[in-house]
Amino acid sequence: MLDLSRSVSRVGRGPLTGIDRVEAAYLGHLLAEPGELFGLVRTSLGQVLLDKAGMRRMHARIYGESDSGWGPADLLSRVLVKNNPIRQRAESDLRRMCIGRSRRSGLAALLARHLPSDVTWLNVGHTNLDPRIFAAVKAIGGRTQVLVHDVIPLDHPEWQRPGTVERFRERMRTVARHADLVVYNSGHSRACAENHFRGWGRVPPAIVAHLGVTVATPDRQALPASVDLSQPFFVTIGTIEPRKNHALLLDVWEKLAQAGGPPTLYVIGTRGWNNDAVFRRLDARPPGVVELTGLEDGAMSALVAHARAALFPSLAEGFGLPACESVMLGTRVVATDLPATREILGQVPIYPRGPDLYPWLQTIKDLTEEPPGTRAQQTGQGPAVALPKWSEHFNKVLSVS
Repeated sequence: MLDLSRSVSRVGRGPLTGIDRVEAAYLGHLLAEPGELFGLVRTSLGQVLLDKAGMRRMHARIYGESDSGWGPADLLSRVLVKNNPIRQRAESDLRRMCIGRSRRSGLAALLARHLPSDVTWLNVGHTNLDPRIFAAVKAIGGRTQVLVHDVIPLDHPEWQRPGTVERFRERMRTVARHADLVVYNSGHSRACAENHFRGWGRVPPAIVAHLGVTVATPDRQALPASVDLSQPFFVTIGTIEPRKNHALLLDVWEKLAQAGGPPTLYVIGTRGWNNDAVFRRLDARPPGVVELTGLEDGAMSALVAHARAALFPSLAEGFGLPACESVMLGTRVVATDLPATREILGQVPIYPRGPDLYPWLQTIKDLTEEPPGTRAQQTGQGPAVALPKWSEHFNKVLSVS
């Protein structure tokens, strides 16, 4: 039973985030496998349960494989879901597609009616981590398995929105108390999470399974007409939030502009939180800096594949999927020297010496001035790396489910 609450909560909210992509990968993989499969989704009213056919219909609606789209919103959704027409339609369709639904207090009875006793509930989206769900699954003899991507909100609360740290802490406490197995995307994520779990009195059994890395086929035709691939440019990818450290890159481009015409920096990602100073700088349209949002996957792949380098000055990561995707596209990566990046990519990225402005400035100058046609070793200083595959991830995770 795959929890799909995050996928539904993200409907209509723009390009997929890293966690969204993981939940989508699980859904696609499990739908292709034989055997029974169920989906659990938290809605505004309670929980709905889908069978495999319902999950296929949901997958088609969310990921664009069907031209039918979401159906009309019913009265219940119009009353319960305010100011979000797409979510209204999605929740209405879920009620039409489901094999059963319940208020939160009735979930155990719903699962007992429809599920085998040896079911495993997989939650990979950091959503719907409610103690009542763990209890309902265990009441019918099932197992609970949670993928923890990182605990950055606990390690760095200063970067988070008001109220989010408390909610995240309660979710992780629930995982610590009740999960039968925790899956981590990196050994670094495991070490950080278990440091908190020990303080809460229980460290659940765990495995580390690196996420799979795939990329969309580059599609130059899907790029905006304003994008010029013939001139030197750089990209940075990720939600514009404090830990991604866009401020450092804006400082670098300010210095480059003072010295003359800077190369273009494409900032790819939606605006996040607690970052008003960076937003004001972006709104001022600094020389050479172009903010892009809403790119299709094929367009993003094309842009990254033609960049001099993909820049990741992040201050913390649990895995770092965009950096891995950039390497797969044959583009050099310049990244902060973080434990998770070292664990996954080793010596492949270029690591400026320190988090300060000048090592980054010099690295970007060197890459900008590199003569055309000399990109023989795209991946920088080290040897090629064997990037993780989804098949390896699923073989490891599902063998213990």
